[in-house]
Amino acid sequence: MQDYHKLIVWKQSTQLVKLTYRLVRLFPRDELFGLTSQLKRSIVSVTANIVEGRGKKSDKDFLKFLYIANGSLDESRCYYEIALDLEFITQVQYNYIENKRKEVGYLLYKLIDSIEKSQQIQQQLKQLTAS
Repeated sequence: MQDYHKLIVWKQSTQLVKLTYRLVRLFPRDELFGLTSQLKRSIVSVTANIVEGRGKKSDKDFLKFLYIANGSLDESRCYYEIALDLEFITQVQYNYIENKRKEVGYLLYKLIDSIEKSQQIQQQLKQLTAS
């Protein structure tokens, strides 16, 4: 498998982690073990699942972890929205982080789509050679 450091989605998700950590510094101190913790956990999970999946020996396993990463990315959206509703962040901050989150989501989608299409082609080739 390719080194995960070369994946654009990994690079962008790492940037999103850094932005999120900077953003949660604005949250009230009493949220340290609440929303702050949940948001950090979910956004780190995106990057960690990309890395863990890349370390597996099959594309099928890699896909499983990419779907988990995508779920964590969706989860983080919920937490960003709550932070906005509670006025821990401004609308401008929310819009900025949401655009970055969408970029990572798009890259994840494209990687998943690419792997799934590759698997379909491999399956079709196996069927042709088996005939």
